[in-house]
This record gives sequence, structure tokens and C-alpha cells, in this order.
Amino acid sequence: MVVHEEGEIMQSEQDPMMEPSKVLMDLTVLHCPLCLRPLMPPVYECKGGHLACADCRVECPKNQRQCQKCERDCGFDVRNTAVDSIISSVRVECPHEGCGLYVTYHKLADHQSVCSLAPCKCPVPVCGYEGPLPVLYHHISTAHPMPVHRIQYGKVLQLQVPLSEPWLLLFVEEDRCAFFLVGGVLDIGAPIVVSVVCIRAGASPLPHYMAKLWANGPPGEPKGTTDAVKVEMEVTSSKDPDDVDVQELTFLTLPPKLLAGAKLVSLHIQIDKFTS
Repeated sequence: MVVHEEGEIMQSEQDPMMEPSKVLMDLTVLHCPLCLRPLMPPVYECKGGHLACADCRVECPKNQRQCQKCERDCGFDVRNTAVDSIISSVRVECPHEGCGLYVTYHKLADHQSVCSLAPCKCPVPVCGYEGPLPVLYHHISTAHPMPVHRIQYGKVLQLQVPLSEPWLLLFVEEDRCAFFLVGGVLDIGAPIVVSVVCIRAGASPLPHYMAKLWANGPPGEPKGTTDAVKVEMEVTSSKDPDDVDVQELTFLTLPPKLLAGAKLVSLHIQIDKFTS
């Protein structure tokens, strides 16, 4: 059995004798009747036995701190330790496919916000598909004509990227991580720009990624040299690449003179992973 700190999360693959009892219940009874959010310790009650969470007890305007469900004209002044024990022991399984963790009910929303198996959105415009990352990778590679390339951390990958559709998917076998390389113009008449977004769920800051991008233009004259542009960037992560604010991104800018009317751009990319 694996129990996380304070016993709040535990894996479902346990000794059957140690598994938590499974009970069907209406989970709304575990919600504060005032703010309708899940109750979490400490819970208070009025003299009539009606409950309120600590936030509502403190944050409600003074004229609303009296219990509205009974006629005793009293506030929520008594700590209900029995309810505290119950809501601390009720665990539910994370609904994300493949996760399998049991989470204290009032912490479920927090877990879902960082769960690495939360659904991610397909980066292809107007597709709308959502799924955990391994399934999303299969969806993109089979349902869309988007090029998919395998890349290794710390190694340079050379690509020929069509300027008409400068977007593709990079997939890392090592940890099944996916990166979306996307290009376009930010304004009419502006140069083409290229950036990278890591497609992943969860709000954890680690690992984080750095990317180096550079592009070479056609051979110059007379010595056969080439022009080049290069940028190093911290990679933004999102479960919805289409929803990333362009202000958060760093771009490799490809000036028109570098492209010289070409239909493809020779692009080099290196992605480095940092776990601390």
C-alpha cells in the first residue's frame, strides 16, 4: 500500500484487506449549505445542529452570520469534531482515466488541478478532442495530418518545416511528453514566428523545459555562407495549447530575407529537461 503524506491520497492497487470500504452516498451532504463548496475541517454548527464551514462563519456579513434554517437566532459557534472526522475520512477516486488515486473528498479539486492524467486538448484548431496525453498523442497521429517527430532531450533535431503550415508535434519516448511547435504571423506583414508549447496537465512547476531554436537561410554569395537566427526560450506548459496567451511565449523570428521565397525552412530544435 502506498499512502501519501498525512494519508490524504492513496493508490487503489492495495492489499484487498486494506482497501477502504466503498459506500454509495450523495456527496452533496458533504458540502457547506451556505457556500455549497465541500466542507473541510474545522466545521461549525449552530444550536440547532445546522452546519457551516469556517470560511462562511467568518466571511459572511454580520447580519447573515445567524443560522437562517432555524428560529433560535444563534450563530455557528460550536465546533463539530464528529463531522470533522467524517469528512477527513471520506475518499473518492480521481475521475481521470488511469490515475487510480483515492483523494480526501474536500481535496479532490486541488488534486485534479495538478493530476498529470487530466485531459489535454488537441492543439489542432476547431478539433475539440480531449484526452489524457498518451491517448491524445494517438489521436493526433491518426486523426490529423499533423507531422509527428520523435525527439530526445539534449539532442538536436533538424526539421524541414513547411511555411504554409508551420506546426507539428514532437514526442519524447523517454517520458511520453509532447511538445507542440507552432508558427504563424502575429500581424499583417509581420515576419513568421515560431515557438514551442509543452502539452501537459497539472500545475506542478517541475519538470521545466528549455528549448533552443535556430533556422538557416539559403546559401549566401559568394562563399556559400548562410544567414541564421537563433533563440533560447523557457517552454510554456499547458493542457490547452490554443489557450496560451502569446504574451507568455518567446518566439524565433524568421525575417523574409532569410526565407528568400522558400516553401520550407530548415529548423533545428533542442529541448532540455530540468527536474530541479
